[in-house]
Amino acid sequence: MLLLRSTSGLNWECTIATITYTEPFSSSGLKGFFLFSHDLNPMTTTTQIAPKIVANLPQVGSTPLLLINSLSTDRVRIWAKAEWQQPGGSVKARAAHAIITNAIRSGKLHKQNTLLDASSGNTAIAYATLLRHIGWKPTICLPSNASAERKNILRALGAELILTSPLEGTDGAQEVARTLHAAHPEQYYYADQYSNDANWQAHYLTTAEEIWTQTKGQITHFVAGLGTTGTFVGTGRRLKELGHIELVSLQPDHPFHPLEGWKHLATAHRPGIYDDTVADKSLIIDSSAVFDMIRFISAHEGLYISPSGAANLLGAKEVASGIKDGDIVTTLADTLDRYTEIKKEIFGI
Repeated sequence: MLLLRSTSGLNWECTIATITYTEPFSSSGLKGFFLFSHDLNPMTTTTQIAPKIVANLPQVGSTPLLLINSLSTDRVRIWAKAEWQQPGGSVKARAAHAIITNAIRSGKLHKQNTLLDASSGNTAIAYATLLRHIGWKPTICLPSNASAERKNILRALGAELILTSPLEGTDGAQEVARTLHAAHPEQYYYADQYSNDANWQAHYLTTAEEIWTQTKGQITHFVAGLGTTGTFVGTGRRLKELGHIELVSLQPDHPFHPLEGWKHLATAHRPGIYDDTVADKSLIIDSSAVFDMIRFISAHEGLYISPSGAANLLGAKEVASGIKDGDIVTTLADTLDRYTEIKKEIFGI
């Protein structure tokens, strides 16, 4: 708050959110000053109103934990978090919300620039869904072989899409995003979900706590596939602090797998947030068995799960086959509704 006094003795109170300067004027015999505001740094204004902006974002998390009866016995139970029940329809709502919130509060993301990131689709949809609530739109580098549904959803949400090589996957999309940001740093905030600590921290603070509460601390194993690795690393780290829990990471069996969002780490860029010391055990998932699991879960549970969710259940099933008692928890990232080509191939609809 500034108190300004004119040469005629009048006082004005002004609240100034940006850098200001004054200029003398004279009009009708009244001498004083005009107050001009020049915003040299748009981030300054945004950080001051960040709490109000963030408050307009929808809430994420608090998803149900489902007992998969058809894969469970009286002594070994398999549970799955229904992560599609969030804004944007996938598990990625958690990381996207944390990344956006941190960027706005720090002043790195503001009204004068654009969130930029590479994604296989779900994180992009989460970004676009959340940002729509505050009137902002992201720019997404997306492999051109992402499902038609994901592209259509993103365009409907107003996201700008930059389609990248299908052969290079999200690794190629990340390279395009980095190049674009380097050329126009003032135009973009590069979220870089693969190296952004807010990604795994979102799961550390929410997913793990929810699982621990929902299982009443009875969880014995946590099983999850590796993509950005945020879900596994964040949830696993916190669960290890809460109890004696075995952490099992999953990967596809070859580079050209049908699991959108997953990485075959032997042939892909290693995400910056990945920590290979978190997993107690790693399993390779047979990609050819994924469609059969989708059919099985549809028939026995009435759920149309996505390929990645089916792969997680395959991993959980393998873990279950090796123990006599326990509660195994995994995640179902999204539903089959985003994969109509696969849905048609499997079910003919």
